[in-house]
Amino acid sequence: MDTLQSSFEAAPGRTVQTGLVLRSMGEPNSVRREFDFWDDRYEARRLFSELLGTFLLVLVAVGGGIVNARFGGNAIPLAVRVTAPGLMVAAIILFMGTVSGAHLNPAVSIAFAARGNFPWKRVPAYIVAQILGAILATLLLWAMLGKYGSAGLTLPGHGVSNLTALLTEIVLTAGLVSVILGTASGAQALGPIAALGVGSYIILAGMWAALVSGASMNPARSLGPALVLNDWTSWWVYLAGPIIGALIAVGIAWVLRGQGGGRAGTLAAQGSLGTEWQPERIGSAEPAPLTGPDNVGPESREA
Repeated sequence: MDTLQSSFEAAPGRTVQTGLVLRSMGEPNSVRREFDFWDDRYEARRLFSELLGTFLLVLVAVGGGIVNARFGGNAIPLAVRVTAPGLMVAAIILFMGTVSGAHLNPAVSIAFAARGNFPWKRVPAYIVAQILGAILATLLLWAMLGKYGSAGLTLPGHGVSNLTALLTEIVLTAGLVSVILGTASGAQALGPIAALGVGSYIILAGMWAALVSGASMNPARSLGPALVLNDWTSWWVYLAGPIIGALIAVGIAWVLRGQGGGRAGTLAAQGSLGTEWQPERIGSAEPAPLTGPDNVGPESREA
């Protein structure tokens, strides 16, 4: 026990009090889980979660534009097209946010790392998974529906300059990432309710800015259609804008709450898989009870 304690106290930046070591011994989330933010044990699950989540997001965001163009240009109202991605993001956060943190966006991954809630070493793989999910969603839509209109490309609106679109994306992403960092912060610690705030912001941003810049706020969402169509028109706007906006949001979070988002922020950024819960079988499934006149149990038949 003394050896275990001294080894943790000797590790740079990982001083652990004796009480923590003693309390953790024999528990499912043992002392090694206290530092699972750097553990690669479940990284494949997390990366799959990011790929799947971004796939679903882009399927809705890009699919709305393609379907609308495919059926005449007025089949899906603009309000519906900008609402769908927000609702999808909220759903993804609720159903698997605890696996990977549900970043679904390279700008969000960079912001969490810059804030100190996410290890920089895991950012590249997250971004690759997000981009791959966006590409797969666009390819599926292309295979099912073909290339119609701009096929889901995010482009500056008619008469809108690249500079105006860039500034719009910066402002939109700064607001989005501020909402994400704020609801993930230990000062707020809203948990699943954060999905409502993030989804609502995406909808509101799309309502006023979709016709200006496309309201992408997400380099992966813009890269998928650009790669599939090999059309790089104004794409630098949708790379630089969200990243600059995300870094501005990190500065805003620092002004509002100080450096870092606390343990709650770290859990929100990296998911609680492997720290708060582990993917293992809890117990065998119980059969449904037999009820009704045609499904009486053995005891009833004997009676």
